[in-house]
Amino acid sequence: MVASRNSKPPELRIPDAVAGVLATAGVRPAQSVCVALSGGVDSTVLLHALACLRGALRFELSAAHVHHGLSPNADAWLEFCRQQCALLDIPHHAFHVEVARDHPGGLEAAARDARHTALAEVRCDWLALGHQLDDQAETLLFRLLRGTGVRGAGAMAPVERGWPGRLRPLLGLWRSDIVAYAEAFGLAWVEDESNEDPRFSRNLIRHQVMPPISRAFPGAVPALARASENFREADGLLGELAAIDRAACGGHPMSLAPLLALSDERVRNLLRWQIREMGLEAPARVRLVEVARQLREAAERPLCLSLGGVACCAYRGQVWLEPEIADDPSAAVQPWRGEAELAWNGGFVRFEPVMGAGLGRAALMAAGEVALCARWKGLSLRQGYGRPSRTFKNLCQEASIPAWLRPRLPVLRVDGRAGWIAEIGVAAELACGPGEEGLLPVWRR
Repeated sequence: MVASRNSKPPELRIPDAVAGVLATAGVRPAQSVCVALSGGVDSTVLLHALACLRGALRFELSAAHVHHGLSPNADAWLEFCRQQCALLDIPHHAFHVEVARDHPGGLEAAARDARHTALAEVRCDWLALGHQLDDQAETLLFRLLRGTGVRGAGAMAPVERGWPGRLRPLLGLWRSDIVAYAEAFGLAWVEDESNEDPRFSRNLIRHQVMPPISRAFPGAVPALARASENFREADGLLGELAAIDRAACGGHPMSLAPLLALSDERVRNLLRWQIREMGLEAPARVRLVEVARQLREAAERPLCLSLGGVACCAYRGQVWLEPEIADDPSAAVQPWRGEAELAWNGGFVRFEPVMGAGLGRAALMAAGEVALCARWKGLSLRQGYGRPSRTFKNLCQEASIPAWLRPRLPVLRVDGRAGWIAEIGVAAELACGPGEEGLLPVWRR
């Protein structure tokens, strides 16, 4: 939330703001909070304010510093952070990282990725970051210039839940207030010389773009921060709409017909939301536009469309998203010992008890070896007495199973022979007889 200027001095306003964010997050006594401590004024002030609050709020406090090795002053910054933590009696963790020089996003993005990877190793309930109001405005402007969507325009949130959760207690405070706090308490901090380098995009925005904007529009910084709050609210509502649409389409997998009854905008929103729910980055809009177009034009035709790390699949009236798997799943062999369910390729195969259908339970239990596996060379299956045995390729062709799905089909191997192939059926010699107890394997993608 954007803080308004008030009569309280920064040394009182900042602890109130930090305590308010902790209360909003629900930080409980004995929970651990770790400050990402660069040594700059923002993280130094955050560390000091949290140290002042830990006695009353009874949380555990530590700090973590990432040594990037990019500056000749990096060792001195690390030592400064150690000393500050020692003065406040706070445990300190140091991480030395190698920053990739060939990162496609440049050195700035490479350092950020290395830092995030290192901080992900910290064992804590909450990771506290020193971003403030000016950072929020600069982040929004930076992302808008790169053509971000609603989610990206939401920029940073004061509280992000997860493991660990993320706190930005200074996000509603001006940079000038933070400096005034540091001066009031006589705090020292370090200055990263790279923060003045206009070759880095964020520095260019901070030093050459924001100053004339702020002169022309004195309220630009809080206005941009409020806009971020509005975008975050809109993104939350789009997520709620996507959840409603997924339920209306049958959950997972989705039914194609109700999905195509949605507008293209809602189809794209639903796919984008599901990809993020999978923990993956949403693809560019142009890719989602193409997927929606192909889903409509293909009707019932099988599809497997790459979205970069995730594929949108359509088959037999169903649509689902799945991670793109580079490894050959044929190496996966899972012995079956009577379990009700076995995992398979991100889904599972369930063995449902039935009467007079599926595989004969007695024959399965009497077999020497039963295992779930992928296709193998020479695989064939006879689906009925009096019918010839058919190769796996012929069976798939007759069942209209697309080529991209065939390597993923689970096969139940019984004493070296195929007893069941997903999407195709059971072997005649192992089929359950009338009135007998059977097990019907069902593959859920």
